[in-house]
Amino acid sequence: MFRFKCATCDAWHEGMPTYGADAPRSYYAIPEDEREARCSRESDWCVIDAERFFIRGCLDIPVHGEADPFSWGVWVCVSPDDFKEYARTYEHANCSHIAPFSGLLDALLPLYPSTANLKTMVHLRNDNARPYIEVVATDHPLAMEQREGISVARVAEICAHFAHRVN
Repeated sequence: MFRFKCATCDAWHEGMPTYGADAPRSYYAIPEDEREARCSRESDWCVIDAERFFIRGCLDIPVHGEADPFSWGVWVCVSPDDFKEYARTYEHANCSHIAPFSGLLDALLPLYPSTANLKTMVHLRNDNARPYIEVVATDHPLAMEQREGISVARVAEICAHFAHRVN
């Protein structure tokens, strides 16, 4: 099992962490008293103003020497046609053969330069697993970490940020 010693609290933490938001960044930008009228949202998708379409997925980052990746739970804005295809296959157990959708990351991940609107590819997965989100090759640190992997120390840094609100 993955575990590391936290440099902030000096305790051992176990299990590969995952961090994410319950809704797209754009959802939180809408005044709270308007959300019910303007948004339709489930755990894995969101539609805003019947014109912006979001899919929830996993932006997995390999961790050097570990079997399991570190995962960011993120939201991606996709085209209406791609959203319709996603919705059509949402409950199908076998959909990984469908071509990936292009999209824009709708998340601000801490500890990185702005991640808003990074170009992505949404890869559907079988067995009702959340889609795999791939950051399109760029020199952005998030894309580089997804391609090259991260150290256990980097995972510990991310965990410390969330567990201890280190800025």
